[in-house]
Amino acid sequence: METYLNNGEPKSSMKEMTIELIEKPKNPIIISGVPGYGFVGTIATEFLIRHLKARQIGRIWSEELMPIAAIHESKVVEPVGLFYSEKYNVIIMHVLSDLKKHEWQIADNILKIADMLNAKEILCLEAVGDEDLSDMKTYYFTSDESKRKQFQGFGIEPFKEGMIMGVTGALLLKKPAKVSVFFVEIHAQLGDNEAAAKLIEILDKYLHLGVDFAPLLKAAKEFEESLKNAVKKGQKAATAKQQFRTDVNYMG
Repeated sequence: METYLNNGEPKSSMKEMTIELIEKPKNPIIISGVPGYGFVGTIATEFLIRHLKARQIGRIWSEELMPIAAIHESKVVEPVGLFYSEKYNVIIMHVLSDLKKHEWQIADNILKIADMLNAKEILCLEAVGDEDLSDMKTYYFTSDESKRKQFQGFGIEPFKEGMIMGVTGALLLKKPAKVSVFFVEIHAQLGDNEAAAKLIEILDKYLHLGVDFAPLLKAAKEFEESLKNAVKKGQKAATAKQQFRTDVNYMG
């Protein structure tokens, strides 16, 4: 396993955010799905990993990230895991941890991976909120003119006005020519399996992933429900921990 710091130097004893890879595929496409508005990116990447039977080849690691160790099928799920589908030469970044205050570092690491592996492009999956419940529109953003024409052929609209924050915003500010973004409208604050399915549908058209849409909504719904339960438990634990600290401070 090779471990690198953001500047490409070998890992030292300092607690830095690092990239750990046990495989280094050439010229992959990198798909990023981070918890944002509604966990849609996380739900979509979870489905992709299952559908493509992608295997974990590494992680982005820092002890500064929230220490969430999710358990799935008796295995630990990393806060920021890197999964690889050899068949489609796709790397999927699957994120469970809250990335607040680490957006720039995560973006730097994604770009570092892209440079190390000479990635073809970075595809980001995002959601935008909309109070209009009548439709669930999809949008794209890219600075590549040839891709604009291709994406419009999928029946999705260009994202012309709006704010893109977090890891995706940082990626676009640092290297817009390398990054394309697919957006879907959602109407819930926590998770939306139908919105995640919309993003998968766009990816399927673009990358020809051979997605079987019959079980898609069911699988995404099941993961959404388990994710909600995990988040609720985490929030309860955090509240209990904070209350414990308050009680101790008061009594002390």
